[in-house]
Amino acid sequence: MAKRKLPKGIREKNGAYEARAMVNGIKINMYSANLDNLIEDFECAKEQARRRVHYMKSEMSLNEWFDEWFDEVKAHKVKETSIRPMKNNFKRTFGFHIGNMKLIDIKPMDVQKALNAMEKRKISNSAMREALGRLRECMEFAVGNQFVPVNPCLIVEVPWTFKKAKEEIALTQEEQNRFLTEMEDSWYKELFYFMCLTGVRVGELGGLKWGDVDFKKKTISIERALSCSYYNGEKREMLVSPKTVNSTRKIPFIGEMEEILLSQKEKQESLKKELGSRWRGKGELSDLVFTTGMGSPCTRYIVEKEIKKAIKRLREKEGMLAVQNNVEPKEVRDFHPHTLRHTFATRCFENKMDPKVVQKLMGHSSISVTLNIYTHVLNSKMDEEIKKFGVAKTEDMEDYSVLNLDVAPITAMSHT
Repeated sequence: MAKRKLPKGIREKNGAYEARAMVNGIKINMYSANLDNLIEDFECAKEQARRRVHYMKSEMSLNEWFDEWFDEVKAHKVKETSIRPMKNNFKRTFGFHIGNMKLIDIKPMDVQKALNAMEKRKISNSAMREALGRLRECMEFAVGNQFVPVNPCLIVEVPWTFKKAKEEIALTQEEQNRFLTEMEDSWYKELFYFMCLTGVRVGELGGLKWGDVDFKKKTISIERALSCSYYNGEKREMLVSPKTVNSTRKIPFIGEMEEILLSQKEKQESLKKELGSRWRGKGELSDLVFTTGMGSPCTRYIVEKEIKKAIKRLREKEGMLAVQNNVEPKEVRDFHPHTLRHTFATRCFENKMDPKVVQKLMGHSSISVTLNIYTHVLNSKMDEEIKKFGVAKTEDMEDYSVLNLDVAPITAMSHT
């Protein structure tokens, strides 16, 4: 029986078969005991190489490629504390839906179906947006390295396009005063006054040290943030660099800032002496300005919990007053720690502060973020200003010169 003629590039070796080729600068080297299977896989690999796709990488699953890309390309560009949350976000979104697919097999429709499924699972828009952005990056890197021919993320329809983001509504001056009055007898009184007078992020608040407070120059330096996360079930609290480059900043003492900080220092020093070795502020987390009554760092959870407790007390008080006076109780709406940051910016704009100055005080990465708050304040003032126009016109219908408007009465205007 005549020996079967082997296709070009394939040879018999040690009882098996080896296929070798160089296509578009990509080396192909494959082995198999089954000649028919090897021929089929070899032709497929050469075709992929002709399209400048690396056949070995294209055999990887999306999850395998994402892990390699993230560890080699992305990880060194982000904070250590952000690595695990970023990986977890991908794992529960695209990793869950299409992570086991081969890199080469993923098409735009697969990405679209994954997004649709996430929306049904009620994954938040922010989580989907973050995951899609990371998938685009990782697939673009695969394209650049000739592992896949095109990026399948570029033509999908995102579900959040026509959804309005939840609006951040600052506290009114009355609501702010009511809240701060409610905190008057709380250990955290100074903490909340400080938030309302600086607009710092909760992490920046937790990472502030007494060495950052200059009582001579009357400035506060924001140079770090407190990070709180869980790793293998263990709570990890550490000080990290601020959120962005602009987050590192100096904030001048505003209003009763000096009085508040001195009160906090005196209260804290007194408690330190009383607790002695039981004071929990140790090592890197010692010398913090704002702590719990036992010296532990003030995390977002603690700040949020104190706000909720205050809201509950206020509602109870308003309910009792309403019963006594036989009226409807005043609304006490829910809010979270970031609302106080937004509230500070709103107070700045209400007092006609320049947006660029507010940006610097807030540590915003872009003036557009600051101007979004400014626009909101202007919009809220619009009705008030329009009413002024209406009042002036009503008081003197015949004399439009009162408003400095050189126009005729509307009824006398001709139609064109």
